[in-house]
Amino acid sequence: MAGATTGVGALRLAFATVAISAAAGAAGAQRVSQLQSTAEERQEVSITVYNQNFGLVREVRNISFGTGRIALEFRDVSAQIQPETVHIKSLDRVGSLQVLEQNYQYDLLNPQKLLEKYLGRTIKVYRFNSSTGREEEYEAEVLSVNQGTILRIGDEITYNFPGRFAFPEIPDNLIAKPTLVWLLESNRSRQQVEVSYLSRNLNWKADYVLVLNEDDTESDLTGWVTLANQSGASYENARLKLVAGDVQRVTGQVGRRDLDALRMAEAAAPQFTEEGFFEYHLYTLDRPTTLLQNEQKQVTLLEASDIGIDKRLIFYGAAQYYRGSYGQVVSNQKVGVYLDITNSEQNNLGMALPRGIVRVYKSDRSGAQQFIGEDQIDHTPRDERVRIKMGEAFDVVGDRRQMDYSVISGCVSESTWEISVRNHKDEAAEVQIVEPVGGDWEIISSSHEAVKLDAHTFRFTVDVPARGEVTVEYRVRVRWC
Repeated sequence: MAGATTGVGALRLAFATVAISAAAGAAGAQRVSQLQSTAEERQEVSITVYNQNFGLVREVRNISFGTGRIALEFRDVSAQIQPETVHIKSLDRVGSLQVLEQNYQYDLLNPQKLLEKYLGRTIKVYRFNSSTGREEEYEAEVLSVNQGTILRIGDEITYNFPGRFAFPEIPDNLIAKPTLVWLLESNRSRQQVEVSYLSRNLNWKADYVLVLNEDDTESDLTGWVTLANQSGASYENARLKLVAGDVQRVTGQVGRRDLDALRMAEAAAPQFTEEGFFEYHLYTLDRPTTLLQNEQKQVTLLEASDIGIDKRLIFYGAAQYYRGSYGQVVSNQKVGVYLDITNSEQNNLGMALPRGIVRVYKSDRSGAQQFIGEDQIDHTPRDERVRIKMGEAFDVVGDRRQMDYSVISGCVSESTWEISVRNHKDEAAEVQIVEPVGGDWEIISSSHEAVKLDAHTFRFTVDVPARGEVTVEYRVRVRWC
């Protein structure tokens, strides 16, 4: 496949499984130099990791090509590379490098593959003889490797031979690591080359530690980035960038990986700078870092203190309650506990927060921090509100009773409700009673002021005294057709 230089010398490559073009074929008799390039020739490497289990790898290598036709093995690339995304260009001079063909070799050396390549050939097998204390050597023909190895040793056919196998050589078409192989035309002896590609199995996620003060009005927040590299390659002294957002990918959904829970640790200074990037957010680590294969790494994303917190106790109803006659709907129902945080500069935040899990801690009377709940938050831009569900209150419970139900017409009804909220704590509690309702609705009467939140929700807010109880009564008319 003939290459062409466009723009500033970028060469867009397709994954070549086709023959070299006619022009390259006509010159096929030319001498082709065989070269290898490894990670030792890297001058620079940068990784942009997306929180959808893939990443963009960019390498700069200084390679001695010589001139003429070159077959270059570009080694130490990701085992999870997407070859169709490879982008190569010479950084020295436009037109100094032409790509004729690209291949991606991934038939990796392993015991099973080695046996398959020796199918029908002769190998040596060794078995330890306990009587003589020595290994005995046999010549064996490999007959089959399907669901076990079948050998011909002398006049016998055997399988599951209890010994070790020895091979005279490694077949040429087996390689130790995934490798990009290019057929190139070079007119400069030494060139600086940039190669970039997308790789699967590079992933990151955000985790947050929120520590509440004594009266639940303020908190300290530490954000962590957890990186996981299972791409099959290591990247030393890499420039690291992270992209938060939902990037469209034609190749299909990329699974997210459940990583280990965040460790509690003493927080360091934030090391990422954040910027808007297209319709996403980009986080850049301010120093090079090494990300090894099969490594999980954690880096501080942000630190903030004295963040204002609004603690909410919310007692939720349900829209279906208004469609029939029920009597007592719930008894001793737990009241939900939520923390609301405004992500603004005025609240000592204001940085776009990537999707992640917030784990909340609070000190007990002895001063020891205790875990009190966790919740998942979505990508949250600045000046938006974050709501964290903590769980259910132990000492605040409620009952909901339908005291009357009347059918006005085929699709109109009226019902009277009594909601009791009891507080068993030693201090007063503010509770929001949130009532979702379907269809058109109108409150006929109520013992407390109702606030309309939207077309299908209204709310009562009540102060329940310590070890006390508050009852809310209201009558509502609902039309659903």
